[in-house]
Amino acid sequence: MPRLADKVAVVTGAALGIGQAICRRMVQEGAKIALLDLLDSEGAALANELAGGDQRAAYWRCDVSVEREVEKVMAEVAATFGRVDIVVNNAGVAGANKPTHEITEAEWDWVQAINVKGVFFGTKHAIAHLRRAGGGAIINLSSIYGLVSAPDVPPYHASKGAVRLMTKTDALIYAPDQIRVNSIHPGFIWTPMVEHHLAAQGDLAAARAATAALHPLGRMGEPDDIAWGAVYLASDEARFVTGSELVIDGGYTAR
Repeated sequence: MPRLADKVAVVTGAALGIGQAICRRMVQEGAKIALLDLLDSEGAALANELAGGDQRAAYWRCDVSVEREVEKVMAEVAATFGRVDIVVNNAGVAGANKPTHEITEAEWDWVQAINVKGVFFGTKHAIAHLRRAGGGAIINLSSIYGLVSAPDVPPYHASKGAVRLMTKTDALIYAPDQIRVNSIHPGFIWTPMVEHHLAAQGDLAAARAATAALHPLGRMGEPDDIAWGAVYLASDEARFVTGSELVIDGGYTAR
């Protein structure tokens, strides 16, 4: 039997990169998927592909930094599919890459609004639906930079540290409801966001090689490396796992 048979998953930032890979693997494992994003053409096209002519996937436009949108979409997903069992808070941005003293308040707030408030709203407005389902799984995408740091992108690192501890707090609060809350901490994964970040350094090929070398396994990860971790945490195989940090980083943080 597929690992996520008959479960309904909500995935934010679903159109590209890690979110897209999570959607593909969860559908493969039997889930119905609600894809949330602001990239309408990409999100709708992916939903149509994954639906395969039936009702296994649908796309919703949703800005995760706007609470009323998250609340509305979560209710619509539950009405469409009949329930919500899994929420993957994946939507995120990197933000300004400059020293703290040069970052504006607006640059700081933009990252926190998406990376932190987006997780808050996604969790807040999923709880009632997960309770009605008798429990479920919330998976928050943090980062290696929720565990360690580096001398760059301060707003991003702060946001991912926040996600790590928000995950643990909510794991404790909602354990009596059989709602499991875990975080995933990817290393550098070859996605459009990482490509953009490295391209800003000038020589993309050199930056990619140098970044790959930071991982003891000698390469960057692929979105599928994270997707399979999300499938595990969403599945009944992880029924005794909550408040945990699933580190998928090619050994980056093992130093």
